[in-house]
Amino acid sequence: MDLKLPHLGEGADSGTVVNLFVKEGDRISKDQPVLELENEKAVATIPASAAGTVTRIYVKPGDKLSVGQPILSLGDGGAAAGQPAAAPKPAMEGRVERAIQTPSPEQQPAPAREEAGAGEAGAEPAAPPAAAPSIRKLARDLGIDLTRVRGSARGGRIVLEDVRAHIQRLQRLAAAPRGPGPAVPPAPKPPAAEPIDFSKWGSVSIKPLSPLRQVIARRMSENWNAVPRVTQFDEADITELMELRKRYAAAYEQHGARLTLTSFALKVVVDTLQKHPIFNSSLDEAAQEVVFKNYYHIGIAVDTEAGLIVPVIRDVDSKSLIQLSKELQDLARKARERKVSAEELKGGTFTISNQGGIGGAHFTPIVNQPEVAILGLGRGATKAVVRENRVQPRLMLPLGLSYDHRVIDGAAAARFAVDLVHGFQNFEEVEVKLA
Repeated sequence: MDLKLPHLGEGADSGTVVNLFVKEGDRISKDQPVLELENEKAVATIPASAAGTVTRIYVKPGDKLSVGQPILSLGDGGAAAGQPAAAPKPAMEGRVERAIQTPSPEQQPAPAREEAGAGEAGAEPAAPPAAAPSIRKLARDLGIDLTRVRGSARGGRIVLEDVRAHIQRLQRLAAAPRGPGPAVPPAPKPPAAEPIDFSKWGSVSIKPLSPLRQVIARRMSENWNAVPRVTQFDEADITELMELRKRYAAAYEQHGARLTLTSFALKVVVDTLQKHPIFNSSLDEAAQEVVFKNYYHIGIAVDTEAGLIVPVIRDVDSKSLIQLSKELQDLARKARERKVSAEELKGGTFTISNQGGIGGAHFTPIVNQPEVAILGLGRGATKAVVRENRVQPRLMLPLGLSYDHRVIDGAAAARFAVDLVHGFQNFEEVEVKLA
């Protein structure tokens, strides 16, 4: 039988082979890792769904795989892929074989859900199409069968624009005269990027975009085009905060934790989010609702050699400063080693991007959908500041708060920034002390 790439999760339909753990002639067991696959911003291990001897390997490191594409063939008496079984199989075995023998996208006929009928009698029902819960609710309310809607997002996922296009198509068909006539022209596609031969003007070198960089480019374009954002700038006096850090840094290191500015920022941000819950929300465009979240999962932007990765620290509001420091250190290490899991990149409610370790001052971070706000921290600089009617040298931290203007107004952002600055400037020592 052929082992094929299984479903990787909602919205994920492909990946790039990083490592192969087996070779032809190896005997493998069920659930044994056979390869590492880079998908989105994570590297995942793909296990074998059956046992046997590897008779052929179809992929190599660097190949791009899609769901259902063959990885390798197994021998040892297993039925060849595509051959009917000689006798009925147990229910579990049947499910495994169906998962393995799912045809690849290249082998499937072109999708024709919109033109197809309701289905032939006796046909096995297809798996439900990929779509967000809000899209499913909208379809139920409007009486739309999502199996007839062609998804345009990654992996055939159905988004709001697809539902709108489907409704408009039905309206055009209803208004069209009966009888033969010209087919409805397809919607125009955006023009393809024009290739440029830069070598005409001099010597060049070419480096293909890595899968991670392609994901970053796609996500940044989507966020930039979808979110009308505004950035609120401010500065926080962190002179006393850095004195606290200096006082307790050695004690934290003895407990295996690094006390950093980002550790303090996590505490300050979650306290401010609790005062301003709109910043811990998401916009459900399909239902035209704002979803307020009662949990605080903060994403931390990590600079890696491969590109920007944003792992998520969960339940920040319920953790101590030393717990946050340890988890922050562990997640950053895993992100740089590309060992962070796909689940650790999901579920964020707010993001912090700290460039202070690199340099620079104020900058405009891009909102990470479906979140509605992100905080950018620059490098602290000593400035002459007036305190109590006299000029004093103070360490000032640049802050840049970008937010989704569809959900958040400027006045709300200004109030959030005021409370954020107050949190940095009045951090209580009791929060830093070790038990």
